[in-house]
Amino acid sequence: MDAIGSALDSLGFGFGPWTGAALVALRIALIALVAWIAAAILNRMIRLFRQRIARRFDDREQVKRAETIGRVFRYVVSVVISLLAGVLILSELGVSVAPILGAAGVVGLAIGFGAQSLVKDYFTGVFILLENQLINGDVVEIAGKSGLVEDVTLRYVRLRDYGGNVHYVPNNLITTVTNMSRGFAQAVIDVGIAYRECVDQALDVMRAVGRDMRGDVAFGPKILDDLEIAGVDQLADSAVVLRCRFKVAPLQQWDVRREFLRRIKKAFEADGIEIPFPHVTVYAGAGKDGSSVPFRLLEVDGAAPSGDRG
Repeated sequence: MDAIGSALDSLGFGFGPWTGAALVALRIALIALVAWIAAAILNRMIRLFRQRIARRFDDREQVKRAETIGRVFRYVVSVVISLLAGVLILSELGVSVAPILGAAGVVGLAIGFGAQSLVKDYFTGVFILLENQLINGDVVEIAGKSGLVEDVTLRYVRLRDYGGNVHYVPNNLITTVTNMSRGFAQAVIDVGIAYRECVDQALDVMRAVGRDMRGDVAFGPKILDDLEIAGVDQLADSAVVLRCRFKVAPLQQWDVRREFLRRIKKAFEADGIEIPFPHVTVYAGAGKDGSSVPFRLLEVDGAAPSGDRG
């Protein structure tokens, strides 16, 4: 650059006192341009490499993981190049870089003690990506929040819940990841029937509804296996609770569960199987021999309970 300035002066194109400032400005512009070109090239190389790797994977989860890691690498490259360009620009402005770097080490140590949570954010973020705990598009529960993963960075995870609310969870708060979208899911369904109903009949109806859903055009591809009946799960206050489950494709457990409940209600109504509502039977001084008639509280259309002696 000094040679360029001397050449300009010898040709009569010198700028007098402005020559030095002009050269500094030119150097700074070149540094910024080179940094911008380098960042663009490296980001494009990372993007092309990620696309090439993704084409080799048939697994959708591996493709999403490659996309997430590629985005994080592009972020790191941009930060590193920006820092290097900043140091070079300061050097061109006459600011001594060595004391700044030395002070940065001391300040960095102090910040490390004072901002341990921030440091932990980055370390935890690295392991989350390396261990493939979650990626974009997963539905997870972390730090008491659940939702769809929209973004994973080295500092935080961005979730959007069912209500559309966005949650930013710092990585240092993530101690347990519950991922509901890996490999397959189980749609666990509890169905209550009245105590007077036949349990075996109700289980047969549930199996029939399960077979119909497996043969359905819309829901069949979402279900990976036949309905699994666990049996009687609870003897609750007002109902016998029957439990079953479907093995389904990732993220399909909620749709399958809702459709099964819709169909089982129609099937129970068609077979006359009662889905109970809460009620209370009060026995006042009655013995097992039936010497006293119970007093039953009845609820009719949401009205106040009325007494019935039968």
